[in-house]
Amino acid sequence: MQFKDIEGNENVKKLLIRSVKENRISHGQLFLGPPGCGKLAFAIAYAQYISCKNRTETDSCGVCPSCVKFQKLIHPDLHFVYPVVTSTAYKKPVSDDYIAQWRQFVLQRNYHGLDLWYDFIGSENAQGAIFAQESQEIIKKLNLKTFEGEYKVMIIWMAEKMNETAANKLLKMLEEPPAKTLFVLVAENEEQILTTIRSRVQLIKFSALTTEETERGLLKEFPSSDLGKIKDSAILCAGDYLEAVSILSQLENGGGDPDFELFTTLMRESFSSHYDKIIKLSDDLTKLGREKQKRFFDYCQRMVRECFLMSSVSRELVRMTPAEMSFAEKFSPFIHHGNIAALTELLSEAARNIERNAYGKLVFTDLAIKISAQLHVKKP
Repeated sequence: MQFKDIEGNENVKKLLIRSVKENRISHGQLFLGPPGCGKLAFAIAYAQYISCKNRTETDSCGVCPSCVKFQKLIHPDLHFVYPVVTSTAYKKPVSDDYIAQWRQFVLQRNYHGLDLWYDFIGSENAQGAIFAQESQEIIKKLNLKTFEGEYKVMIIWMAEKMNETAANKLLKMLEEPPAKTLFVLVAENEEQILTTIRSRVQLIKFSALTTEETERGLLKEFPSSDLGKIKDSAILCAGDYLEAVSILSQLENGGGDPDFELFTTLMRESFSSHYDKIIKLSDDLTKLGREKQKRFFDYCQRMVRECFLMSSVSRELVRMTPAEMSFAEKFSPFIHHGNIAALTELLSEAARNIERNAYGKLVFTDLAIKISAQLHVKKP
């Protein structure tokens, strides 16, 4: 992975490169940013640049033996930790149990999402995590001498998924790591990481991609796609490259977005108080994995916000696909100053309950009933 392959966050690229040139590599760093901004790819490119034998002013060379191994994710001094799930095959799983799938997943593209990873390993409804037994594996690996490079690099992806026991076991290692050891924690939610962990790492903040950066990325990855659809996808994704890919796929294939279909059904049945259909819908939503359920709530919040903008602020600010726009033309009058705050809080609360492993059917049914009441609140 090279810096030139990743769109956006040019200021971060320069910061990372300068830290290597000036020999000011902090032993613990937290790469924090929104979904779809390429944080993991940056972490790998950074590690590759540090280990490159012939690095340039702006990037690793890409051809030396070290770079070749990094680009296949097989360098002996590069280690990964990421959320995994328990299964019949792995009762106490660690990241190395899934290393073959991990390499395939990461090398598919430069942007990575947790729900896509869970789909890739077939987690179904299992809730992934970085479990307590992982910390012992980390300590064991980092206490070894480097094999080929100057640094041992440990990249912990989605560090907020580290359970408290695992995190606490790493505190001493983060505070007093072996010489020439680099920890890169990659995360989206800083508040879910232990304060004691956050205090021991240098924070590197990433931004969402601009529309232009997203468009360039899509053009590189999908050169045969329709330019107009690429432009629309880049506008609609709000800086999330993975969302842009999803939108482009919908526009190209003419198929429906599952989240959009579920959202329209939820709103229609809630508005009509069709409780028998609401219970059936709750059954369907409960069958989704928890990451997909949380993503659905994120989608619902975006659609509610866009409908509010359409009905009460300015249509010029609205970003929707043609199918979403068609639905919103009729639905948006029911989203207004009188209920937008309550609807947003209801969706946020439902997402929090799912995060806490609440029973999905109860969460969805309760949400639909409360949404029904809010949709009948009269516009002030």
